[in-house]
Amino acid sequence: MKLKLRPEEENDYRLVEELTREAFWNVYFPGCNEHFLIHNLRKASEFVKELDFIALHNNQIVGNIVYVEAKIKGNDKEHTVLTFGPISVLPEYQNRGIGGELINHTIKLSGEMGYKAILIYGDPEYYKRFGFKESKAFNITNKDGKYPAALLVFELYPEALNGITGIFDEGSIYEIDENEFEEFEKGFVEKEKFVTKSQERFIEIANKYL
Repeated sequence: MKLKLRPEEENDYRLVEELTREAFWNVYFPGCNEHFLIHNLRKASEFVKELDFIALHNNQIVGNIVYVEAKIKGNDKEHTVLTFGPISVLPEYQNRGIGGELINHTIKLSGEMGYKAILIYGDPEYYKRFGFKESKAFNITNKDGKYPAALLVFELYPEALNGITGIFDEGSIYEIDENEFEEFEKGFVEKEKFVTKSQERFIEIANKYL
């Protein structure tokens, strides 16, 4: 499949929010809120505009990835790292390598920009294909001091995190105000919410610790 990757522009915002809603609908829970999340992330000071990319196929937006800065906190020090998400691909274009192209392209750019590492919460089975490793290998925990299987780390150059351990802290930018979300959701076409097998897998991964 021939794809074109380019930075997201303001004129793309609504289309990307609609794409994100389609991509995540009923995946992790009945409905989704990732489209509201990306709407908010663009306005955050931690948002990294240079790593906000869309994928186009025949001039149609079929995928998107966004990044924000986060922290590893330990030994009275803070180290800036990256985290990405949502990463979205239209359902009819999924499993065709689009997400992988967005990830690989932005990983390369992240390293060129001088960042040390990317930390995410995601499906280990999928992200290990790109070189992500369990956070336990780096002695990096979540805020509860645990090593969730879903917390994954990618060093952007060899030994980038040498001597850096502690707590991965995304801050509050991924928190959702339910009242604001409900108002935002009124601007979209109503869709049916239901339980899926992917939701069961998400719960299983979220509750697994290494």
